[in-house]
Amino acid sequence: MARKTSRRSFLEWAGAMGLGGTLGCGAVPPSPSPTTNATPKKKYKAAFSNAGLKATWCAHGMKTAQRWGEWLGIDIKVYDSEFSVQQQLLDVEDMAVKDWDFVCIQAYGIKTLREPVRRLIDRGIPVIDMDTRIVPEGDDIGLWTFVTPDHEKQGEEATEAIVKAMGYKGKIVHVLGALAHSGARLRAKGFRNVVERYPEIEVLAEEPADWDIEKVARIWDDWLVKFPEIDGAFLHNDDMAMAAVQAVKRSGQERDIVFGSIDAQEMGINGVVKGDLVVSVMNPAGRIHWTALMLGYFAAQGQPKTDVPDVIYIDHPVVTKDNAASYQYLMKERMI
Repeated sequence: MARKTSRRSFLEWAGAMGLGGTLGCGAVPPSPSPTTNATPKKKYKAAFSNAGLKATWCAHGMKTAQRWGEWLGIDIKVYDSEFSVQQQLLDVEDMAVKDWDFVCIQAYGIKTLREPVRRLIDRGIPVIDMDTRIVPEGDDIGLWTFVTPDHEKQGEEATEAIVKAMGYKGKIVHVLGALAHSGARLRAKGFRNVVERYPEIEVLAEEPADWDIEKVARIWDDWLVKFPEIDGAFLHNDDMAMAAVQAVKRSGQERDIVFGSIDAQEMGINGVVKGDLVVSVMNPAGRIHWTALMLGYFAAQGQPKTDVPDVIYIDHPVVTKDNAASYQYLMKERMI
């Protein structure tokens, strides 16, 4: 393990590299990567896995980690689980027999990766859980920490904005992510917390689509025939929400449906700007992957696990037309 370096030293280095703006110390370069002699050589090896790079959220988060890894001297091996529990298990089994300075994982399904993750931890490799729980809350297998938004609150904020735009009455549908995904379960809980408060809101249907836009298209093709009136729709991420918007447009029907979602990645923010979505509550992929990367970097530098909280919550702004432009810029520069 390399000698311990203080975070103050890192911040001084970041300022010299021109990265201070993201860390609150100055301007951020708009170029894809710094071109300075101070760029470090690769010193650390890390492995990253998330649900699947076909998803806008996952791809943005991974690209953010890779960009910062280049700046910090971290060689990142990216594993793409392709929305497959089995593929992600195979990937983490592969990680478990290799050497890493740290590992960051967003589990596609809760409890599916417990054994290989435990073997990584038993070998002394810090494992940072991102966004989705690897094991249920209270099951302590020695994870370094859990970096997450408040998924239940996200679900509440998105649903509240949708029903407000509906005038607090009418018929609403709900498309969930993957049922084994702890975040999806909490987003669904947030949705139900809100609709139960408004007696004039009727939930017509709820169905999981596993983050798969093709499944969303099939679901909506069916619903547009089955339900002559749909006033609002909550979908668990932007990709699915925009797939539903396109299904309505493709149908040729004149429907006035209020759509809202979670993630507020580029597609979702653009959807808000264009008026296709009334809201997208940000699940900041860049911030979550970046935070996990930095925690791993500090661990590789010698920061003890006892210094790190068991859970690190990442804030999740509500993106509307009023503030969308600012988040478009931050997204482009991989600062959120």
